[in-house]
Amino acid sequence: MLPVVFLIAGLASYALFSKQPPQVAEPSPKPRPLEVRVEELKRKDFQVSVATHGLIQAHSQVNLTAQVGGRVQTIHSGFEVGAFFEKDEVLLALDPVDFEEALVNAKAQLAQTEFNLEQERIRAKQAKLNWDDLGYEEEPSEMVLRIPHVKLAESQLERAKEQLLSAQRNLERTKVRAPFDGRVLSRSAGLGQTIGAGSPLGIIIATDYSEVRLPVSTRFLGDISLPEDLSDPPVEIVLRDCLAERANLAWPAKILRTEGALDASTLELFAVARVDDPFGLESDRVPLRIGQPVATAIPGRTLTDVFVIPREAVADLNRIRLVDPEALTLRSAVISQLWEDDDVLVFNDPSIEDGTLLVLDRLVYAPDGGKVEIVNDGTLSEEESSLSHEQMPEGGSQK
Repeated sequence: MLPVVFLIAGLASYALFSKQPPQVAEPSPKPRPLEVRVEELKRKDFQVSVATHGLIQAHSQVNLTAQVGGRVQTIHSGFEVGAFFEKDEVLLALDPVDFEEALVNAKAQLAQTEFNLEQERIRAKQAKLNWDDLGYEEEPSEMVLRIPHVKLAESQLERAKEQLLSAQRNLERTKVRAPFDGRVLSRSAGLGQTIGAGSPLGIIIATDYSEVRLPVSTRFLGDISLPEDLSDPPVEIVLRDCLAERANLAWPAKILRTEGALDASTLELFAVARVDDPFGLESDRVPLRIGQPVATAIPGRTLTDVFVIPREAVADLNRIRLVDPEALTLRSAVISQLWEDDDVLVFNDPSIEDGTLLVLDRLVYAPDGGKVEIVNDGTLSEEESSLSHEQMPEGGSQK
């Protein structure tokens, strides 16, 4: 009986202790509103501007050459690398001895031909007198009157005058003068060096103004108006330094013309802008050096009554998130951009009213109609940061 008693007691104990107390269902937590940063949408006018960049180049860069040959006797201070010079300033002088001798010979030759001409004229007069004294009735020939001799002497005199002028020019050309106001970019001639006519002496550039070629994509040509010729009104722009952006250096410039053909490799049109006084010679402006990279924005047409939003607020397929300012609920909208660049996107949607709040964060798993909480201090909780700040691939293509 003892095993039976133990078995009955065990079954009773199991039945007693295996019963679970009834569980009370806890209420599910209320969904927490999603914290977002917003911006109020307001219609305004927006002027289109096309960003571009280029390198400063001299509008006139020439290889300075000598017109006559000789030995370099003097190099003036204005012909040092980096030095400025004025028009007609002597940069380099050759040894003039041989040219001075040629000038003396040309003067002597001129005097000789003048004497020969005068002598032939006297002989012609005497020949006419002799013909008349001999009593000939017919007219004398030109040869009798020595007219060909006089013409020959006159032509020799003209040639002697030209040779004198040539000798004077060659003597003057021993002094190499600046063709314009400019600056020395490089120098290849040295003191005592013997050079020939046409030998390169150095590279000089004009300093009155510089130019910059600005590439413009054909996609933006309908949004801006560029001058085709110098007779068209120029476009005012501001060039900014790309090397020292923190210095915020700027130079005013004007787009005066465009090149006649598209670039074969990029299919871009180059606009040519002019910068007056690039080296600051007539003002206190910071010099704009040759080869310096600059950036600018070409102003274009004005879009009226449009929304301008940051690109960070646009998700893929041009979708944006909006917040009802009264109900604080989310909704999505797909927009069609009128203009966009790397920073902003411009659109005009009649279904969106002024005062609607635009969500600046990229939201993930945020359904339309969901509640939001606006925080514009840039501080989100860790839980919301993991949900709302996850980066999505940027959508849309540049129009």
